[in-house]
Amino acid sequence: MDLGGFTAVDWFVLVQHELFLFAAAFFLIGAVDEIAIDAIYLWLRITGRVGREERLGPCIEGAALAGPTAIFIPAWRESRVIGVTIRHALAAWPQAELRLYVGCYRNDHETPAAALVGADGDSRVRIIRHDRDGPTCKADCLNQLYQALERDEQLEGWWARMVVLHDAEDMVDPAALKLMERALEGAAFVQLPVMALPRPGSRWIGGHYTDEFAEVHGKTMVVRDALGAGVPGAGVGCAIERDVLHRLSVRNHGEPFAAGSLTEDYELGLDIAALGGRTRFVRAHAADGRLVATRAYFPSNVHDAVRQKTRWVHGVALQSWDRLGWRGGFRDVWMQMRDRRGPLAAMLLGLAYVLVILSGAQIALAAIGIVPSIRLSPLLETVLFLNLAALAWRALMRSCFTARDFGWREGLFAIPRTLVSNVIAIIAGRRAIAAYLRTLMGEPVRWEKTEHRDHPALAEAPAATS
Repeated sequence: MDLGGFTAVDWFVLVQHELFLFAAAFFLIGAVDEIAIDAIYLWLRITGRVGREERLGPCIEGAALAGPTAIFIPAWRESRVIGVTIRHALAAWPQAELRLYVGCYRNDHETPAAALVGADGDSRVRIIRHDRDGPTCKADCLNQLYQALERDEQLEGWWARMVVLHDAEDMVDPAALKLMERALEGAAFVQLPVMALPRPGSRWIGGHYTDEFAEVHGKTMVVRDALGAGVPGAGVGCAIERDVLHRLSVRNHGEPFAAGSLTEDYELGLDIAALGGRTRFVRAHAADGRLVATRAYFPSNVHDAVRQKTRWVHGVALQSWDRLGWRGGFRDVWMQMRDRRGPLAAMLLGLAYVLVILSGAQIALAAIGIVPSIRLSPLLETVLFLNLAALAWRALMRSCFTARDFGWREGLFAIPRTLVSNVIAIIAGRRAIAAYLRTLMGEPVRWEKTEHRDHPALAEAPAATS
């Protein structure tokens, strides 16, 4: 068929070339952005500003706290893990100043029962039942715990030094509590690293979280902190200075956590930075060399991984744009742009994989003479070469950070696991955009929580010595 002097094959080749150039150009922009972060990190290491992380003394574990500390754990249908989490936290943190608040729902009887078993009569544990059926959203549950804390403070005449957030499946570090308290002496919000432990039997799906968190919390968040940009919360292993939380509560009519957000933890750190509070990301090592971090298992199947990442992309990339806008100076806006690139990255990745498949088909058809061979312009050849070099560099960086925390075998697996990360990102990005559009048409925001079945405290989790 002739279309204005062009055959259908000619049009196919032209469109394919232009789409390749479009996708490759945007990938190159993203590569420059990532290489800028890498360059800053390497410069910080060379100049000694990072890399020589603090080694804590053994006396920090279990040391008395300067004031009362509240731990918030929201829990909806977490009967499989909440008891283990509470039991482990109470053993790791024996301080009398600690009070652990577990948020449950009136229509979930199994979770509070398991929490009672885990508490084993420890008076430091308070189980708070929500006066509405669950699930509402994580922030709503956290607000209920905050109100319970306020009631206790008023009735008993004390004021918490800090509030620490954790999830029902977390394995806390014995040195974390005192480390966070010390870090708050010069800050209003502190985030410790999160380690996604390799999942037994899920080297690929569960393992891709291992790689992502190793790189983000080993490099990207370190750079963010060093630049002085606002540090977002991860929802676990983060501490908020009590007075700052009170200010957020007054501003939001008694609810310091953003109940309308799917990622209230992410917004929390940026809200505190917007109030003028210093936010910090702190990496330190215990006396035995382990990284002081929150350890947890992440989803081990595609369905749960996509659900979780859909919520992250929806909340961080789409909701936060609406709710927070663009705040701060160049450094903050740069980091916010990086946070919100998820949907665009998903579309570009999807387009790139389609183009790779079509190119493979064209090469096969060209070999038997049905269509002409692929012809690349000099510009496209150059851009593709630069992208290939950037891809190799990215794979090397991710492999190095994974190997630093989990050994060289996991570091090698990090390279092919990038494909798993990309596929899950594509699916989650599409679902997040669809979910966001539904909310624009009036559908309420729904909390699609992750199902937790295993706990690292019950297994021989590898100790990181990064």
